[in-house]
Amino acid sequence: NDLIITRFLDQYETELTDTDVSALSLLFEMSDNDLLDVLLGRTEPSGVYDTPDIRRLVGIMQKL
Repeated sequence: NDLIITRFLDQYETELTDTDVSALSLLFEMSDNDLLDVLLGRTEPSGVYDTPDIRRLVGIMQKL
């Protein structure tokens, strides 16, 4: 998780909007294992994490 998130933040931190920061804050509330599954594409965000903003950010992270 840390490696993926660090790469993402290194590249996009200065471009993040308030909406992005809110979506990331919510995403970071996931358990480590669930977050890793989402970031590796093993599962899709679900429940409160299934938002367009989270899906967009996860998609960007998965491409890094």
